[in-house]
Amino acid sequence: MKITSPELLAQAIRNARVDHNLSQQSVAELVGIKQNTVSSFENHPEKSRVETLFRLLSALNLELSITERNQSPAGTGWKQEW
Repeated sequence: MKITSPELLAQAIRNARVDHNLSQQSVAELVGIKQNTVSSFENHPEKSRVETLFRLLSALNLELSITERNQSPAGTGWKQEW
């Protein structure tokens, strides 16, 4: 899934949580945050801390990859054009 906004990121995290059959409470307990924090991230990701994102990624066994726009995630690295 291509993530281009906080809302799409929150949707992807929520979908992964649901796919793993985990409640917000159980995800929160896995990484030592409050259920309210998970809910806040899923509903208002633009107000969340980066640390919360990484805790949620950890709880769901996910990782973050960054690529240049218009380049496939399997690209061979950074490309600079002048």
